[in-house]
Amino acid sequence: MTTTASLSFAALTIDSADPAALADFWGKALGRPVSPGAVAGDTAVDATGPDSGPRMILPGTAKNSVHPVLVTDHHDDETERLTALGARPLNEIKLPPAALPPGVAAVRQTTFADPEGNEFDLVTWQPE
Repeated sequence: MTTTASLSFAALTIDSADPAALADFWGKALGRPVSPGAVAGDTAVDATGPDSGPRMILPGTAKNSVHPVLVTDHHDDETERLTALGARPLNEIKLPPAALPPGVAAVRQTTFADPEGNEFDLVTWQPE
């Protein structure tokens, strides 16, 4: 029996004590517009197109936090830009060659905290 998924990833919710400030950070970090949320009291960062990823919703209160992973080909430039926006680098790792999938020469990953302490990763894959 084959099952076809009819679901798609539409939004990402991140805990926030100050939704407007955190939406401003993520809007600038991702180059997306900030808009009112779908629910009163929420703020959102909109997707700019089908390839830009999910809409981000930042409620004033929430039960769970999230850990986004962002991919870039310009790790140093994005690290500098995110830090200037208020992100704080926490940890950087470079995976050893034995841990990499075929066709990948290197992976660089930096874990950051956004202005409210929510962690996210910036990852760069270097093909062979």
